[in-house]
Amino acid sequence: MEGSREREQLLALKVMRLTKPSLMLGHNVICDSYDLPKDAFNTVQLPDLATVQGEQKLGLSELLTLPQNFGNIFLGETFASYISVHNDSNQVCRDVHVKADLQTSLQRLPLSGATTDVVQELNPDCSIDDVIQHEVKELGTHILVCAVSYLTMSGEKMYFRKFFKFQVLKPLDLKPKFYNAESDEVYLEAQIQNLTPMPIFLEKVSMEPSLEYTATELNTHTINEDKDRYVFGKINMLNPMDTRQYLYCLVPKPELYGESKVIKGVTNIGKLDIVWKTSMAEKGRLQTSPLQRVAPGYGDVRLAIEYMPDAIALEKPFNVTYKVTNCSERTMDLTLALENSPSSGLMWCGISGRQLGKISANESRKINLSLIGIVPGLQTVSGLKLIDTFLKRTYEHDDMAQIFIFSANNKNGSVN
Repeated sequence: MEGSREREQLLALKVMRLTKPSLMLGHNVICDSYDLPKDAFNTVQLPDLATVQGEQKLGLSELLTLPQNFGNIFLGETFASYISVHNDSNQVCRDVHVKADLQTSLQRLPLSGATTDVVQELNPDCSIDDVIQHEVKELGTHILVCAVSYLTMSGEKMYFRKFFKFQVLKPLDLKPKFYNAESDEVYLEAQIQNLTPMPIFLEKVSMEPSLEYTATELNTHTINEDKDRYVFGKINMLNPMDTRQYLYCLVPKPELYGESKVIKGVTNIGKLDIVWKTSMAEKGRLQTSPLQRVAPGYGDVRLAIEYMPDAIALEKPFNVTYKVTNCSERTMDLTLALENSPSSGLMWCGISGRQLGKISANESRKINLSLIGIVPGLQTVSGLKLIDTFLKRTYEHDDMAQIFIFSANNKNGSVN
């Protein structure tokens, strides 16, 4: 019956978490022969099991130790436990059933691999053994609930339960940062910090983009044309509380957005998949929830540079290609105005007041303009205005880009 006390039970339940062993740590205290204790410390430590023979100053031993309790487990790791039900009595127990559930703050999970079949008879000094496993996907307190039911020789129904509580902690801290390029490219910087008390080895950190983006990993550098090397080395070890940055470039798919469609609002760019191992080769894996990116607001009109040289010779005209995008929900009739400032090192070459014509909502148009550098050095492109003739609004675009102007007789590109 359910109210039976554990000491009256004929069966005994034992649960042991299966985990990797750890190295036995020795706390060696040494002193020189001319110190007051002389060799007393060394003599005391020689019989210590944690002392490596011949290497008394070594902090680690040659021995491995088994875990003494349930301990903590980290999110993404696999929880494994050994369950044993042993008949300690001199009677035969019938219809023995063992059930194991994992209770979290959100749900109760029946663990796969737990014994679900009823054992018809369990003789004295015999046991029912099983191993359960579960990949932990929730943080917080977890309770392993083990229930055993059986019948005695007299037909009395017996039942008891045991509870084993353990904590699931956060192993990694992820801080994503987004950087919006002048084009529609998005750069994701993922800062990963090791929150565990032991070093971990990052086997894989990959970006799984959503259906709207393509991703390029920027964490390798080219050794030669056929081989790339990981920037963090062959063994990517992350010590406790250390942080590592990963960089990815995400580009909207042209078949979905094209060249004229404007990306607005919040978009899903994808997930980060992280796989690591501990020093004892225990494997862990985390996959983030979909990362959300808020597209920058450009107002009614967006002006982006499609092409511009990095450097140009003094007093030599050069071309710049702009892309004008109507980000509003209405058709706009735009006029291009160019203004030259006496203090600027660049001058516009062309006619101001040029009509660009009507541009529908979310559509783009490319324009080619010419400039000339009149002052050597790093100069800023400014003085471009777009005027909406319908609403009489003026959109000024200053400090859009910089270009280096060098003297034609100076091949090194330095300013005279």
